[in-house]
Amino acid sequence: MALLSRKGLLAIAAVIDVALHGRGRPVSAKTLAVRHALPARHLEPVLQALVRVGILKGIRGPRGGYELGRERRRITADDILRAAGTIEESAEESRAGSALLNDVVIPAVGQAERAFSMALARINLEELVRKAEPLRDLTI
Repeated sequence: MALLSRKGLLAIAAVIDVALHGRGRPVSAKTLAVRHALPARHLEPVLQALVRVGILKGIRGPRGGYELGRERRRITADDILRAAGTIEESAEESRAGSALLNDVVIPAVGQAERAFSMALARINLEELVRKAEPLRDLTI
């Protein structure tokens, strides 16, 4: 059972890629798509979501692309996943149905989700980039 969606994992990989390869120049969506073997149309909505919350900054023009919107140490895996829409802000919308679901299942899973989110919040981009550095010159 995968806890994170492919979209969420892709969002984390894209931000790490921008941090690794974007020093001094933006990384284009096309370049990111090629490196991650994806059609650009799958990646663009994720990148735009990351721009909306300030994790990435979009640069327009022929030499445009994406760069980090804030310092690496101030971006966490939890931030990225929330921006990509893969972690819900609240389980309250799910409340419907039986007492078993509302009183037992949702609170128990909600507690686990909060613990997982807290663990992800302790993983920052600086740490991920450090681990990815050896891969920098390889095709990621």
